[in-house]
Amino acid sequence: MRNRLFLSALHCFIIGLMIVSGSASAYEVNKNAVALLIAKDKAGKTVGTGSGFVARPEGTLVTNYHVLVDAHSIDVRFPDGSQSEVAGVFKVDRVRDFAILKLKKGFYSTLEIGDSSSLQPYDYTSALGYLSDQVSEDNGQIVQTYGFVLGVHPQANPNIPFIYTTSAFGPGFSGGPVVNKSNQVIGLATVEGRSINLALPINPVKEFLDSTTKAAFSLQQLLDEDQTSLEAMYYRGNYFLYGLGDPEKAIAEFEKILAKNPNYILAHYDLAVAYRDQGMLDKAIAQYEKTLELNPNFPEALSNLGGYYFRSGKLDKAVKLFKKAVQTYPNFIQALSNLGTALNKQGRPEEAVTHLKKALVLDPEFGIANFNLGNALFALNRLDEAQEVFELSQEQGIDFLSMHWKLYEIHKKNKKFQNAEKELKTILEIDPLNEDAKKKLSELPITH
Repeated sequence: MRNRLFLSALHCFIIGLMIVSGSASAYEVNKNAVALLIAKDKAGKTVGTGSGFVARPEGTLVTNYHVLVDAHSIDVRFPDGSQSEVAGVFKVDRVRDFAILKLKKGFYSTLEIGDSSSLQPYDYTSALGYLSDQVSEDNGQIVQTYGFVLGVHPQANPNIPFIYTTSAFGPGFSGGPVVNKSNQVIGLATVEGRSINLALPINPVKEFLDSTTKAAFSLQQLLDEDQTSLEAMYYRGNYFLYGLGDPEKAIAEFEKILAKNPNYILAHYDLAVAYRDQGMLDKAIAQYEKTLELNPNFPEALSNLGGYYFRSGKLDKAVKLFKKAVQTYPNFIQALSNLGTALNKQGRPEEAVTHLKKALVLDPEFGIANFNLGNALFALNRLDEAQEVFELSQEQGIDFLSMHWKLYEIHKKNKKFQNAEKELKTILEIDPLNEDAKKKLSELPITH
């Protein structure tokens, strides 16, 4: 019964969000103000794409700074088929990662700027952008996603907060607008990933929008300045790591940064990821530890390092880090799930249930969290509830041997021997030499 109540509460929560979504779409976002940015090298070859939006009708466009790195020119495309180009740069903030650009002379559709200072958890958000893998022949299809605010917290830099949102960002969304229920821009899509879709709040950007009466400088000047910019080096390394899947190149770039500034937090953090991709786990752990030495409240670093400790059996250390990540960022879905998993492993299933259920309220499609919730409920002998969430996790793509063993135990206890037989046969499909499964299959009562 308690699980049914939980699912009912979950459904009410999602329906509430759908109602908010519906009211927000009473009129559409002005998509003709959302631009595809195509960065090209000196030879005119496309080297990357991003998104942006027009904030002033004379052609003032806002995007992420990192979209501009190493670009000799930037073509601009709009959904109605119109085109422009970046004629100059009014403002860049490399640390906060935004840029205000000047388009060629014209009259452009715009989006209204909102107020990011009043955002609260569970406020509606929608993100708009162009997925890089859908861009062809210098054109792309605009994509809109929907979600809600998880919180507003700093990440690597304790002085720079981000909007954490469930509105999904894909590669190419960088610089695209994130809007509220009134379709006002409240952030720039900046970092994508499960539970870490990060948008830069718009308020630090909008204070510079009216300074565009000043002369713009050229992309060439930006290129020249970026030759010695640590931020430009970081975004190159980031692109090598996540865009090209080349950790060796990324490591070289991050090490150049750290030779100049040993306290560059994001270089340590992404260097850890690069080392992990190279299978150099001890080096990865050392870089996460250095990251947290520099910023003890970096949520993703806390959760990632906790994951390494968990896998190496250091459960007390893992739980401590997961708890701190959740304390820093209460709606951190991955950390909530990780904490529940670690508490299960410590034999504390009742505590685990609380964190896992919260993760699933925030992301009902998180299959691994459903699997871990099933483990906790099984340990508490709440077998019907465990069966329900195990089966849901299967629908979400989870297919672990241990889950089939638990489902076998549940069905056997409930005298549903055909279902128990099915689970044992599934186990033998996964592990054909499993003698224990063969033995238990032969011992089941014949019911057909």
